[in-house]
Amino acid sequence: MARRRRLGALAAVALVAVLVGVAVGARGGSHDLAGPPYDASRDPAGRPPSALAQARAEVARMPLERQVGQTLIVAFAGTRAPGYVLAALREGRVAGTILFGGNAPDAASVRALTASLRRAGPTAIVCLDQEGGAIRTLRFAPAAAGQAAQPTPAAAGAAAAATAKALRRAGVNVVLGPVADVAAGTPGSAMASRVFPGDAAAVAASVRAATRAYLAAGVLPVPKHFPGLGGATVNTDHGDARVERTRAQLTADLAPFRAAFAAGAPLTMLGHARYPALDPRAIASQSRAVATDLLRGTLGFDGVAMTDSLEAHAALSQAGDDVGAAAVRSIRAGADLLLTTGPGSFPLVRDALERAVRRSPAFRARLLDAAARVLALRRTRLAG
Repeated sequence: MARRRRLGALAAVALVAVLVGVAVGARGGSHDLAGPPYDASRDPAGRPPSALAQARAEVARMPLERQVGQTLIVAFAGTRAPGYVLAALREGRVAGTILFGGNAPDAASVRALTASLRRAGPTAIVCLDQEGGAIRTLRFAPAAAGQAAQPTPAAAGAAAAATAKALRRAGVNVVLGPVADVAAGTPGSAMASRVFPGDAAAVAASVRAATRAYLAAGVLPVPKHFPGLGGATVNTDHGDARVERTRAQLTADLAPFRAAFAAGAPLTMLGHARYPALDPRAIASQSRAVATDLLRGTLGFDGVAMTDSLEAHAALSQAGDDVGAAAVRSIRAGADLLLTTGPGSFPLVRDALERAVRRSPAFRARLLDAAARVLALRRTRLAG
C-alpha cells in the first residue's frame, strides 16, 4: 500500500508538471511552438555540425513569425522597396523577393533596388525570370534568344553564362530557370516556345550545360517545372492543366531534372499541373507523392523545393481560391519555399501558415524542416 501511495504521489507530481508545462507553453507565445532547441553540436562521433544541422538549431530557437518567414518569397510594386518589405528582410520575416518588369525598367534602377534589398537582408534571395527571348524580367539583359532558339548544349551554356553575368551586375542571385520541361511529342504544348529543343536526352544535355554555367557565374539556378510541364497544353498561370502521360513517360521526362541535380542545382521549382499517373487528386506543388516521394525519395534531391507562383490559376483553383490554403497544402506536401507574386499575399500566407503550425505538431515539424533547408541554402550559397 505504501508503495502504491508513493507511486500515486509521483504520478500526481508528474501530472502537475505536465499541466504547468502546457500552461507555460500557452502563455509563452509563438517562440515556444518550436519546442526545445536542437543542439547541433551533440554529435556522438564528434563531427562538426553540417550547415543543415546548424540551420535546424537556429530555426528551432526562432519565434514563429521568423520560422514561417524563412519559407516566403514576396513581391512588391515599383522601383523602391516598400518599408514593410525592408523591415521584413531586416527582421528575418521573409527569405527574399521576386522582381518583375515594373521593378526593373533599367539597369541603374534595378542595381539601386537590389542594393537596398541586400542591405536589409545580406543573404536575401533576389530572384526573377530570365529564360531568354520574351520571358525576360530585365529587358535590357540577355539572352535575346529563348531556350527554344538555343539548339545545342554549347548554345545553352553560352546563353546562361551571359545571362548570369548580367544578373550578377544587377544584384540578382537566383534565376528561375532553366526550363527543364520536355515538349517533344506533345502537339500544342503550352511550353513549346520556352523549352530546349529535342527529346528528353537532348533537353537534359542543354539543361546540364545551362545549370553549370549559372553556377560557375555565381547565380543559383532553379530548374522548372518539376516533374515536367512539357506535356501540358494549358499554362498553369491561366488555367487548370493535366499531363496525361503514363508513369513511364513521366519517368523519361525527369531526365533534365536529374541532369540539373547532378550538375549541382541547389533548388528546383514545383509546377502546378495535375499528373493522374502520379497523383489523381492533387497538383504537383500540393502533392506529397510528387514533392516528397518522387523528388526526395526517387530522385534523392536534398536541396530546396520552391513552388511556382501561388497566385497561378491552377494553384488557387486547387485550394478554393485561397492563397493561404495553397501555401499550407504546398508546405505539407514537401515544398520548402513559397513563391508569392501578389503584393497583398504576404500577410494572408503568413497568417495561414502560423495557424496551421499552432494546430498541428506534424505541420510544425514539416515547416521547421522547410525553414532550415532555406536558411542553410542562404547561409552557404548567398552569403557575401
